[in-house]
Amino acid sequence: MNQTQNSHIVSAYGAELEQLVDDLLRMGGLVETQLSVTLQAFIRRDLSVLPEVREREAKVNQLNDDIDKRVIRLFALRQPVATDLRVTISSMKIASDLERMGDLAKNIAFRAEDMKDFPPMSVLGQLERLGAIVAKQLHDGLESLARQDAATAIRVWRTDDEVDEHYNAVTREVLMSMTQSPQYVEPGVPVLFVSKNLERLGDHVTNIAESVHFMATGEPLEDSDALKA
Repeated sequence: MNQTQNSHIVSAYGAELEQLVDDLLRMGGLVETQLSVTLQAFIRRDLSVLPEVREREAKVNQLNDDIDKRVIRLFALRQPVATDLRVTISSMKIASDLERMGDLAKNIAFRAEDMKDFPPMSVLGQLERLGAIVAKQLHDGLESLARQDAATAIRVWRTDDEVDEHYNAVTREVLMSMTQSPQYVEPGVPVLFVSKNLERLGDHVTNIAESVHFMATGEPLEDSDALKA
């Protein structure tokens, strides 16, 4: 194989890997929008957004399928090694987490119908703050992916404690309200459901941070010396 042919193959391979990451970022952007829209739909009891939520979910699922096919093709034709292998494997894991996040975000919107016949609960302010923390966590996670930045991935990973703290606070307030006032029992159930979904969304962002760290360094994040510093 002459040098020109080899250079062309290397260039094409690099373009395929870049396209893989670009697709992940597009998928992440859709999930980021989905999270914002669906949480506001729940808080405001806005069922009008459900058609666009379904449409956005279909796009997320299609991108997930496209990424799976692209990864399979890369393994079959390129047999990636070293850094390229890490990017390829991590991309499939990140796509899976993003697809699950899309499902969780969609489910939040469909809980808006459960709230439409009840007066607002004071805990919704805390729920919105929890959602804002998870949204920021996801945004930063996607930034770490775009730059393949291990330091940012570690910072995102560490925000999991903050998500858990706010989730526990929301849960405590809802359960207290349900105990003290029977009228809050029925509307409290979907609020608990949504807060749990937000906590699980945060867990998936943590998974993404771990994948980005491995992509960038080849080292499991839990074993990183940066965590011991």
